[in-house]
Amino acid sequence: MKRKYSLTLFLIFQIVFLKVIAFFPEIIEQIYSNGLYVYISKITRTVFGKIPFSVGDIVYVFFIFYLLIQLWKTRKSWRLQWKKNVLNVVNVVSVAYFLFHFLWAFNYYRVPLHKKMNVNNEYTNTQLIAFTEKLIAKTNEIQVKLTHNKLKKVVPTYTISHIDSITQQGYDNLAKKYPNLSYTISSRKQSLLSVPLIYMGFSGYFNPFTGEAQVNNKLPLYTYPNVLCHEMAHQLGYGSEAECNFIGFLAGIDTDDLYCQYSALSNALNYCMNTIAEDDVKSFQQLKSKINQGVLQNYKETKLFWQQYDSFIDKGFHAFYDQYLKVNQQKDGIKSYSKYVGLLINYYTIYQL
Repeated sequence: MKRKYSLTLFLIFQIVFLKVIAFFPEIIEQIYSNGLYVYISKITRTVFGKIPFSVGDIVYVFFIFYLLIQLWKTRKSWRLQWKKNVLNVVNVVSVAYFLFHFLWAFNYYRVPLHKKMNVNNEYTNTQLIAFTEKLIAKTNEIQVKLTHNKLKKVVPTYTISHIDSITQQGYDNLAKKYPNLSYTISSRKQSLLSVPLIYMGFSGYFNPFTGEAQVNNKLPLYTYPNVLCHEMAHQLGYGSEAECNFIGFLAGIDTDDLYCQYSALSNALNYCMNTIAEDDVKSFQQLKSKINQGVLQNYKETKLFWQQYDSFIDKGFHAFYDQYLKVNQQKDGIKSYSKYVGLLINYYTIYQL
């Protein structure tokens, strides 16, 4: 009888253990994030990185089909054997929950990046506006260098394979300043599920079971380098979406490639402008008038792209993902992505943009 419920009890133990370990981020940082995970990530990226297609996508599709087949097979037994069937589901969840945390998700409980870098993440509205003005100037500058026309949107001329090399260069340069952000084994993939990802409203995702960085290859190409840099940060063991946005930005602007720099800068500017728009519409309009029309055209391109696929599907997945983030140490849910604005503002009070 005890053996029958062992995985159920193990799931309960895991949940309690995570509640307790959340109070000891230094232990996670030392033993897991900078210890065990370093070896796990090297193994998964070495194994799956050599395969030219997304293994993680295939794993997810196979698992979904397996669940559907099992549900179909047991459809007539739920009334009389519901306890057995529920137990089987719980057992699968218990194993998946363990693998999820063991292979990557303990990183949600590590020491926050801003504490390790000694960078505050709080800011005033005055600081936000001042930093946004700097971002506007820098983004406009790169946009003009690329198009030679303030009115024209940026249309990248590179291939996706080239993006891999320039984002790698960004992380190589970043590692000279921060050795803990060294990215040495590549496992970056175009998602085989790009079309479903569009309808779900996701630009990319990190697969914790295979260690692959997945990017939606249907995206407007100017956004692709920034998305990839973000997912690569997850591969390095950072769970916070704000921290991955921040690390991705630093890597993106630390390349020699103007397109990659523009991808990072335009994304950061968009976050800052959206943050200002929430509380200060007047300042938002004043700042918007300073942004080159070409940059605004790129924003319009992205907005129109996502509007094509706006439906109850992406709203449902975003609601689910919002709760997922809240459960995993990110109390602001999807809004956590924009929290990196504070990291940027305070980081660039120390360093020059």
